[in-house]
Amino acid sequence: MLKTFKKGGVHPPENKLSAGNPIEVLPLPASVFIPVAQHIGAPATPVVQRGDQVKTGQIIAKSSSFVSTNIHSSVSGKVKKVDFQADSSGYPKQGILIDVEGDEWVEDIDRTEELKKEFDLEGAEIIKKIQEAGIVGLGGATFPTHVKLVPPKGMKAEVLLINGVECEPYLTSDHRLMLEKADEILVGIQLLKKAMNVEKAVIGIENNKADAIQLLSQKSKEYEGIDIAVLKVKYPQGGEKQLIKAVTGREVPSGGLPIAVGAVVSNVGTAFAVYEAIQKNKPLFERVVTITGKGVAKPSNFRVRMGTPTSALVEATGGLPEDTGKIISGGPMMGRAIASLDVPVTKGTSGILLMKKEESKREEVIACIRCSRCVSACPMGLEPYLLMTLAEKQIFDRSEDNKIMDCIECGSCSYTCPSSRPLLDYIRFGKGKVGEIIRSRKK
Repeated sequence: MLKTFKKGGVHPPENKLSAGNPIEVLPLPASVFIPVAQHIGAPATPVVQRGDQVKTGQIIAKSSSFVSTNIHSSVSGKVKKVDFQADSSGYPKQGILIDVEGDEWVEDIDRTEELKKEFDLEGAEIIKKIQEAGIVGLGGATFPTHVKLVPPKGMKAEVLLINGVECEPYLTSDHRLMLEKADEILVGIQLLKKAMNVEKAVIGIENNKADAIQLLSQKSKEYEGIDIAVLKVKYPQGGEKQLIKAVTGREVPSGGLPIAVGAVVSNVGTAFAVYEAIQKNKPLFERVVTITGKGVAKPSNFRVRMGTPTSALVEATGGLPEDTGKIISGGPMMGRAIASLDVPVTKGTSGILLMKKEESKREEVIACIRCSRCVSACPMGLEPYLLMTLAEKQIFDRSEDNKIMDCIECGSCSYTCPSSRPLLDYIRFGKGKVGEIIRSRKK
Protein backbone atom coordinates (compact mmCIF):
# COMPACT_ATOMS: atom_id res chain seq x y z
CA MET A 1 0.00 0.00 0.00
CA LEU A 2 1.30 3.44 -0.97
CA LYS A 3 2.18 5.81 1.84
CA THR A 4 0.37 9.11 2.27
CA PHE A 5 -0.84 11.61 4.87
CA LYS A 6 -4.30 11.15 6.37
CA LYS A 7 -5.94 14.58 6.71
CA GLY A 8 -7.45 16.25 3.67
CA GLY A 9 -5.74 16.64 0.32
CA VAL A 10 -6.98 16.88 -3.26
CA HIS A 11 -5.99 15.49 -6.67
CA PRO A 12 -5.95 18.25 -9.29
CA PRO A 13 -5.10 17.34 -12.93
CA GLU A 14 -1.35 16.72 -13.08
CA ASN A 15 -0.61 18.34 -16.47
CA LYS A 16 3.07 17.33 -16.39
CA LEU A 17 3.52 18.51 -19.98
CA SER A 18 7.33 18.90 -19.76
CA ALA A 19 8.13 15.65 -17.91
CA GLY A 20 9.66 13.98 -20.97
CA ASN A 21 11.83 16.94 -21.95
CA PRO A 22 15.49 16.81 -20.76
CA ILE A 23 17.09 19.80 -19.00
CA GLU A 24 18.50 22.34 -21.45
CA VAL A 25 20.91 25.19 -20.71
CA LEU A 26 19.25 28.57 -21.25
CA PRO A 27 21.57 30.97 -23.13
CA LEU A 28 22.89 33.90 -21.10
CA PRO A 29 20.81 37.09 -21.28
CA ALA A 30 22.28 40.52 -22.05
CA SER A 31 21.91 41.55 -18.41
CA VAL A 32 20.73 40.13 -15.07
CA PHE A 33 19.11 41.69 -12.00
CA ILE A 34 20.11 39.66 -8.94
CA PRO A 35 18.01 40.42 -5.82
CA VAL A 36 19.91 40.40 -2.50
CA ALA A 37 16.94 38.79 -0.72
CA GLN A 38 16.40 35.39 -2.33
CA HIS A 39 15.77 33.62 0.97
CA ILE A 40 13.75 33.72 4.17
CA GLY A 41 15.50 35.96 6.71
CA ALA A 42 17.56 39.14 6.51
CA PRO A 43 18.56 40.36 3.02
CA ALA A 44 22.25 40.06 2.14
CA THR A 45 24.35 43.24 2.07
CA PRO A 46 25.82 44.25 -1.33
CA VAL A 47 29.64 44.22 -1.44
CA VAL A 48 30.01 45.49 -5.02
CA GLN A 49 29.26 48.85 -6.56
CA ARG A 50 28.71 50.46 -9.94
CA GLY A 51 31.59 49.86 -12.35
CA ASP A 52 32.98 46.75 -10.60
CA GLN A 53 33.95 43.80 -12.78
CA VAL A 54 32.62 40.47 -11.47
CA LYS A 55 33.09 36.81 -12.36
CA THR A 56 30.56 33.98 -12.37
CA GLY A 57 30.41 32.53 -8.84
CA GLN A 58 31.83 35.62 -7.10
CA ILE A 59 30.17 36.88 -3.89
CA ILE A 60 28.29 40.10 -4.61
CA ALA A 61 26.25 40.32 -1.38
CA LYS A 62 27.16 38.87 2.03
CA SER A 63 24.77 37.40 4.58
CA SER A 64 23.89 39.95 7.25
CA SER A 65 22.85 37.56 10.05
CA PHE A 66 22.67 33.84 10.89
CA VAL A 67 19.26 33.54 9.19
CA SER A 68 20.49 34.98 5.91
CA THR A 69 22.73 33.78 3.12
CA ASN A 70 25.31 34.88 0.57
CA ILE A 71 24.39 35.93 -2.95
CA HIS A 72 26.77 35.16 -5.82
CA SER A 73 27.01 36.59 -9.31
CA SER A 74 25.49 34.25 -11.88
CA VAL A 75 27.40 35.89 -14.75
CA SER A 76 30.62 37.70 -15.54
CA GLY A 77 30.52 41.34 -16.55
CA LYS A 78 30.23 44.86 -15.19
CA VAL A 79 27.99 46.04 -12.36
CA LYS A 80 25.72 48.67 -13.92
CA LYS A 81 24.06 49.70 -10.65
CA VAL A 82 22.76 48.61 -7.25
CA ASP A 83 19.09 49.47 -7.48
CA PHE A 84 15.51 48.44 -6.76
CA GLN A 85 13.27 46.41 -9.08
CA ALA A 86 10.00 44.51 -8.61
CA ASP A 87 10.39 40.79 -7.94
CA SER A 88 7.68 38.10 -8.05
CA SER A 89 5.96 39.70 -5.03
CA GLY A 90 5.31 42.83 -7.09
CA TYR A 91 7.20 45.02 -4.62
CA PRO A 92 10.52 46.74 -5.44
CA LYS A 93 13.45 44.85 -3.89
CA GLN A 94 17.13 45.75 -3.77
CA GLY A 95 19.38 43.96 -6.19
CA ILE A 96 22.43 44.20 -8.42
CA LEU A 97 22.12 44.85 -12.16
CA ILE A 98 25.00 43.35 -14.16
CA ASP A 99 25.68 43.73 -17.89
CA VAL A 100 26.90 40.37 -19.14
CA GLU A 101 30.38 40.17 -20.73
CA GLY A 102 31.53 36.66 -21.72
CA ASP A 103 31.29 33.91 -19.10
CA GLU A 104 34.42 33.93 -16.94
CA TRP A 105 34.08 31.79 -13.80
CA VAL A 106 35.86 32.01 -10.44
CA GLU A 107 39.00 29.87 -10.85
CA ASP A 108 38.45 27.24 -8.14
CA ILE A 109 35.02 26.05 -9.41
CA ASP A 110 35.30 22.55 -10.88
CA ARG A 111 33.34 22.68 -14.14
CA THR A 112 33.93 19.06 -15.20
CA GLU A 113 31.11 16.48 -15.34
CA GLU A 114 33.17 13.91 -13.41
CA LEU A 115 31.27 12.44 -10.44
CA LYS A 116 33.06 12.94 -7.12
CA LYS A 117 31.77 10.49 -4.53
CA GLU A 118 34.44 10.64 -1.84
CA PHE A 119 34.71 13.35 0.80
CA ASP A 120 36.66 13.75 4.01
CA LEU A 121 34.97 16.52 5.93
CA GLU A 122 33.51 16.89 9.40
CA GLY A 123 29.86 17.89 9.82
CA ALA A 124 30.71 21.45 10.89
CA GLU A 125 32.92 21.92 7.81
CA ILE A 126 30.10 20.80 5.51
CA ILE A 127 27.65 23.21 7.18
CA LYS A 128 30.17 26.08 6.83
CA LYS A 129 30.63 25.37 3.11
CA ILE A 130 26.86 25.19 2.59
CA GLN A 131 26.52 28.57 4.31
CA GLU A 132 29.29 30.13 2.21
CA ALA A 133 27.76 28.75 -1.01
CA GLY A 134 24.43 30.49 -0.35
CA ILE A 135 22.34 27.33 -0.41
CA VAL A 136 18.64 27.56 0.48
CA GLY A 137 15.68 25.20 0.20
CA LEU A 138 14.93 24.92 -3.51
CA GLY A 139 11.42 23.52 -3.09
CA GLY A 140 10.09 27.08 -2.91
CA ALA A 141 10.38 28.05 0.76
CA THR A 142 14.02 29.24 0.39
CA PHE A 143 14.91 28.72 4.05
CA PRO A 144 18.72 28.90 4.48
CA THR A 145 19.94 25.29 4.57
CA HIS A 146 22.75 25.85 7.09
CA VAL A 147 20.19 27.07 9.65
CA LYS A 148 18.06 23.96 9.17
CA LEU A 149 21.11 21.75 9.79
CA VAL A 150 21.80 23.26 13.22
CA PRO A 151 18.98 22.05 15.53
CA PRO A 152 17.87 24.15 18.53
CA LYS A 153 19.23 23.17 21.95
CA GLY A 154 17.68 20.03 23.35
CA MET A 155 16.58 18.73 19.93
CA LYS A 156 18.28 16.11 17.78
CA ALA A 157 17.77 15.04 14.18
CA GLU A 158 17.06 11.33 13.69
CA VAL A 159 16.15 11.14 10.00
CA LEU A 160 16.74 13.16 6.84
CA LEU A 161 13.76 13.27 4.47
CA ILE A 162 14.46 14.21 0.87
CA ASN A 163 11.50 15.72 -0.94
CA GLY A 164 11.26 14.38 -4.49
CA VAL A 165 7.47 14.55 -4.50
CA GLU A 166 6.85 17.56 -6.78
CA CYS A 167 3.09 17.31 -6.24
CA GLU A 168 2.35 20.74 -7.70
CA PRO A 169 0.64 20.37 -11.12
CA TYR A 170 2.66 21.25 -14.25
CA LEU A 171 6.11 21.43 -12.54
CA THR A 172 8.74 18.85 -13.58
CA SER A 173 12.12 20.39 -12.66
CA ASP A 174 12.70 18.04 -9.69
CA HIS A 175 11.58 15.02 -11.73
CA ARG A 176 14.09 15.78 -14.50
CA LEU A 177 16.85 16.47 -11.96
CA MET A 178 16.29 13.04 -10.35
CA LEU A 179 16.53 11.37 -13.76
CA GLU A 180 19.59 13.26 -14.95
CA LYS A 181 21.59 13.84 -11.73
CA ALA A 182 20.70 10.82 -9.55
CA ASP A 183 24.25 10.05 -8.37
CA GLU A 184 25.02 13.69 -7.57
CA ILE A 185 21.80 13.92 -5.53
CA LEU A 186 22.72 10.73 -3.63
CA VAL A 187 26.21 12.07 -2.81
CA GLY A 188 24.56 15.33 -1.68
CA ILE A 189 22.31 13.29 0.61
CA GLN A 190 25.37 11.58 2.13
CA LEU A 191 26.89 15.02 2.76
CA LEU A 192 23.69 16.23 4.43
CA LYS A 193 23.56 13.08 6.59
CA LYS A 194 27.15 13.70 7.71
CA ALA A 195 26.35 17.35 8.46
CA MET A 196 23.34 16.29 10.58
CA ASN A 197 25.08 13.29 12.14
CA VAL A 198 22.26 10.90 11.19
CA GLU A 199 22.44 7.38 9.77
CA LYS A 200 19.18 7.29 7.81
CA ALA A 201 17.75 9.20 4.86
CA VAL A 202 14.50 8.56 2.98
CA ILE A 203 13.68 9.97 -0.47
CA GLY A 204 9.91 10.46 -0.89
CA ILE A 205 8.70 10.22 -4.50
CA GLU A 206 5.11 10.14 -5.77
CA ASN A 207 3.98 7.09 -7.69
CA ASN A 208 3.53 9.05 -10.94
CA LYS A 209 7.33 9.22 -11.36
CA ALA A 210 7.95 5.50 -11.92
CA ASP A 211 11.18 6.10 -13.90
CA ALA A 212 12.70 8.20 -11.08
CA ILE A 213 11.60 5.64 -8.46
CA GLN A 214 13.22 2.81 -10.44
CA LEU A 215 16.47 4.70 -11.09
CA LEU A 216 16.95 5.94 -7.52
CA SER A 217 15.93 2.59 -6.02
CA GLN A 218 18.65 0.94 -8.10
CA LYS A 219 21.37 3.55 -7.54
CA SER A 220 20.67 4.04 -3.81
CA LYS A 221 21.87 0.47 -3.18
CA GLU A 222 25.42 1.79 -3.68
CA TYR A 223 24.95 4.29 -0.85
CA GLU A 224 24.54 3.30 2.78
CA GLY A 225 21.41 4.30 4.71
CA ILE A 226 19.28 5.73 1.87
CA ASP A 227 15.78 4.33 1.29
CA ILE A 228 13.05 5.23 -1.21
CA ALA A 229 9.46 5.80 -0.02
CA VAL A 230 6.88 5.45 -2.80
CA LEU A 231 3.99 7.82 -2.09
CA LYS A 232 0.40 8.08 -3.25
CA VAL A 233 -0.32 10.80 -5.82
CA LYS A 234 -2.13 13.30 -3.64
CA TYR A 235 -1.73 17.05 -3.22
CA PRO A 236 -0.05 18.51 -1.08
CA GLN A 237 2.04 15.36 -0.53
CA GLY A 238 5.18 17.47 -0.85
CA GLY A 239 4.26 19.72 2.08
CA GLU A 240 6.90 19.33 4.79
CA LYS A 241 4.49 18.20 7.50
CA GLN A 242 2.52 15.96 5.13
CA LEU A 243 5.73 14.26 3.92
CA ILE A 244 6.86 13.63 7.51
CA LYS A 245 3.47 12.13 8.38
CA ALA A 246 3.44 9.91 5.27
CA VAL A 247 6.99 8.58 5.68
CA THR A 248 7.49 8.42 9.47
CA GLY A 249 3.94 8.42 10.84
CA ARG A 250 4.91 11.30 13.14
CA GLU A 251 2.88 14.50 13.36
CA VAL A 252 4.58 17.85 13.75
CA PRO A 253 2.80 19.71 16.60
CA SER A 254 0.90 22.94 15.93
CA GLY A 255 3.38 25.80 15.65
CA GLY A 256 6.29 23.35 15.76
CA LEU A 257 9.14 22.62 13.36
CA PRO A 258 9.99 19.22 11.80
CA ILE A 259 12.95 18.91 14.17
CA ALA A 260 10.39 18.59 17.01
CA VAL A 261 9.76 15.04 15.74
CA GLY A 262 13.41 14.38 14.87
CA ALA A 263 13.10 15.12 11.13
CA VAL A 264 14.83 17.48 8.74
CA VAL A 265 13.37 17.88 5.23
CA SER A 266 15.37 18.97 2.17
CA ASN A 267 14.41 19.14 -1.49
CA VAL A 268 16.19 17.03 -4.15
CA GLY A 269 17.35 20.27 -5.78
CA THR A 270 18.90 21.32 -2.48
CA ALA A 271 20.73 17.97 -2.21
CA PHE A 272 22.12 18.51 -5.72
CA ALA A 273 23.19 22.06 -4.82
CA VAL A 274 24.97 20.69 -1.72
CA TYR A 275 26.86 18.21 -3.92
CA GLU A 276 27.96 21.01 -6.27
CA ALA A 277 28.98 23.29 -3.39
CA ILE A 278 31.07 20.71 -1.50
CA GLN A 279 32.43 18.52 -4.28
CA LYS A 280 32.76 21.14 -7.04
CA ASN A 281 33.22 24.40 -5.07
CA LYS A 282 30.26 25.83 -6.97
CA PRO A 283 28.00 28.32 -5.18
CA LEU A 284 24.25 28.40 -5.84
CA PHE A 285 23.83 30.78 -8.77
CA GLU A 286 21.71 28.70 -11.15
CA ARG A 287 18.83 26.25 -10.89
CA VAL A 288 16.44 24.14 -12.99
CA VAL A 289 13.20 25.93 -13.89
CA THR A 290 10.15 24.48 -15.68
CA ILE A 291 8.37 26.74 -18.15
CA THR A 292 5.05 25.31 -19.20
CA GLY A 293 1.38 25.77 -19.96
CA LYS A 294 -1.24 24.31 -22.30
CA GLY A 295 -0.63 27.05 -24.87
CA VAL A 296 3.18 26.93 -24.69
CA ALA A 297 4.72 25.76 -27.99
CA LYS A 298 7.49 23.79 -26.29
CA PRO A 299 7.09 23.15 -22.53
CA SER A 300 10.67 22.85 -21.22
CA ASN A 301 13.03 22.44 -18.29
CA PHE A 302 15.94 24.87 -18.32
CA ARG A 303 19.07 25.35 -16.24
CA VAL A 304 18.84 29.08 -15.63
CA ARG A 305 21.21 31.63 -14.07
CA MET A 306 19.74 33.66 -11.18
CA GLY A 307 18.67 37.13 -12.23
CA THR A 308 17.66 36.09 -15.76
CA PRO A 309 14.44 37.90 -16.74
CA THR A 310 11.36 35.71 -17.10
CA SER A 311 11.01 37.02 -20.67
CA ALA A 312 14.12 35.01 -21.69
CA LEU A 313 12.42 31.74 -20.67
CA VAL A 314 9.22 32.69 -22.46
CA GLU A 315 11.11 33.51 -25.67
CA ALA A 316 13.02 30.20 -25.47
CA THR A 317 9.75 28.24 -25.51
CA GLY A 318 8.21 29.99 -28.51
CA GLY A 319 7.05 33.30 -27.09
CA LEU A 320 4.01 34.39 -25.11
CA PRO A 321 0.85 32.65 -26.40
CA GLU A 322 -1.85 35.11 -27.52
CA ASP A 323 -4.47 33.65 -25.19
CA THR A 324 -2.31 33.94 -22.04
CA GLY A 325 -4.46 35.16 -19.15
CA LYS A 326 -2.00 34.90 -16.29
CA ILE A 327 1.72 34.34 -15.74
CA ILE A 328 2.46 32.45 -12.53
CA SER A 329 5.77 32.06 -10.73
CA GLY A 330 5.52 28.52 -9.36
CA GLY A 331 2.62 26.13 -9.90
CA PRO A 332 -1.13 26.77 -10.16
CA MET A 333 -1.87 25.82 -6.53
CA MET A 334 0.77 27.68 -4.50
CA GLY A 335 2.36 29.93 -7.11
CA ARG A 336 1.71 33.65 -7.40
CA ALA A 337 0.80 35.70 -10.46
CA ILE A 338 3.48 38.09 -11.67
CA ALA A 339 2.72 41.41 -13.33
CA SER A 340 5.70 41.64 -15.66
CA LEU A 341 8.05 39.45 -17.71
CA ASP A 342 10.92 41.55 -16.31
CA VAL A 343 10.67 39.66 -12.99
CA PRO A 344 14.01 37.87 -12.43
CA VAL A 345 14.53 34.15 -11.78
CA THR A 346 15.64 33.63 -8.16
CA LYS A 347 16.61 30.70 -5.95
CA GLY A 348 12.92 30.11 -5.21
CA THR A 349 11.74 30.01 -8.83
CA SER A 350 10.74 26.40 -9.51
CA GLY A 351 8.65 27.15 -12.58
CA ILE A 352 6.89 29.67 -14.77
CA LEU A 353 3.35 28.76 -15.79
CA LEU A 354 1.56 30.52 -18.65
CA MET A 355 -2.15 29.96 -18.07
CA LYS A 356 -4.78 30.41 -20.74
CA LYS A 357 -7.46 33.06 -20.21
CA GLU A 358 -10.21 30.45 -19.86
CA GLU A 359 -8.24 28.62 -17.14
CA SER A 360 -7.12 31.68 -15.22
CA LYS A 361 -10.29 33.73 -14.97
CA ARG A 362 -11.98 33.75 -11.59
CA GLU A 363 -15.55 32.56 -11.35
CA GLU A 364 -18.16 34.80 -9.74
CA VAL A 365 -17.98 34.58 -5.96
CA ILE A 366 -21.22 33.54 -4.30
CA ALA A 367 -22.23 33.02 -0.67
CA CYS A 368 -20.79 30.12 1.31
CA ILE A 369 -23.23 27.19 1.11
CA ARG A 370 -21.85 25.50 4.28
CA CYS A 371 -20.85 22.38 2.37
CA SER A 372 -17.63 21.91 4.44
CA ARG A 373 -15.60 20.78 1.42
CA CYS A 374 -12.82 23.20 2.42
CA VAL A 375 -12.67 21.58 5.87
CA SER A 376 -12.46 18.09 4.36
CA ALA A 377 -9.71 19.19 1.93
CA CYS A 378 -7.50 21.02 4.46
CA PRO A 379 -4.39 18.90 5.15
CA MET A 380 -3.78 20.81 8.39
CA GLY A 381 -7.24 20.11 9.86
CA LEU A 382 -8.23 23.80 9.86
CA GLU A 383 -11.57 25.47 9.09
CA PRO A 384 -10.81 27.64 6.04
CA TYR A 385 -14.34 29.08 5.74
CA LEU A 386 -14.05 30.43 9.30
CA LEU A 387 -10.50 31.73 8.85
CA MET A 388 -11.56 33.61 5.70
CA THR A 389 -14.51 35.23 7.53
CA LEU A 390 -12.30 36.24 10.48
CA ALA A 391 -9.66 37.74 8.16
CA GLU A 392 -12.33 39.52 6.10
CA LYS A 393 -13.76 41.09 9.26
CA GLN A 394 -10.24 41.68 10.66
CA ILE A 395 -10.88 39.70 13.84
CA PHE A 396 -7.24 38.75 14.25
CA ASP A 397 -7.28 37.51 17.86
CA ARG A 398 -9.76 34.78 16.94
CA SER A 399 -7.82 34.07 13.76
CA GLU A 400 -4.77 33.30 15.90
CA ASP A 401 -6.84 31.18 18.31
CA ASN A 402 -8.12 29.16 15.34
CA LYS A 403 -4.52 28.34 14.26
CA ILE A 404 -4.34 30.51 11.15
CA MET A 405 -0.53 30.38 11.37
CA ASP A 406 -0.67 26.61 10.81
CA CYS A 407 -1.98 27.15 7.27
CA ILE A 408 0.59 25.97 4.70
CA GLU A 409 -1.07 28.01 1.92
CA CYS A 410 -1.54 24.94 -0.30
CA GLY A 411 -4.76 26.25 -1.86
CA SER A 412 -6.70 23.00 -1.47
CA CYS A 413 -9.58 24.94 0.13
CA SER A 414 -9.97 27.40 -2.75
CA TYR A 415 -9.64 24.56 -5.26
CA THR A 416 -12.56 22.63 -3.78
CA CYS A 417 -14.92 25.55 -3.05
CA PRO A 418 -18.09 25.33 -5.19
CA SER A 419 -18.83 28.99 -4.40
CA SER A 420 -15.47 30.14 -5.87
CA ARG A 421 -14.68 31.96 -2.64
CA PRO A 422 -11.12 33.37 -2.44
CA LEU A 423 -10.36 31.47 0.77
CA LEU A 424 -6.59 31.36 0.41
CA ASP A 425 -6.32 35.06 -0.52
CA TYR A 426 -8.03 36.10 2.71
CA ILE A 427 -6.19 33.53 4.81
CA ARG A 428 -2.84 34.82 3.46
CA PHE A 429 -3.92 38.34 4.41
CA GLY A 430 -4.94 37.17 7.87
CA LYS A 431 -1.66 35.25 8.35
CA GLY A 432 0.32 38.35 7.48
CA LYS A 433 -1.52 40.47 10.05
CA VAL A 434 -1.40 37.81 12.80
CA GLY A 435 2.31 37.32 12.10
CA GLU A 436 2.87 41.07 12.61
CA ILE A 437 0.96 40.93 15.93
CA ILE A 438 3.01 37.92 17.15
CA ARG A 439 6.31 39.63 16.23
CA SER A 440 5.28 42.86 17.98
CA ARG A 441 4.60 40.92 21.20
CA LYS A 442 8.15 39.57 21.15
CA LYS A 443 9.76 43.01 20.98
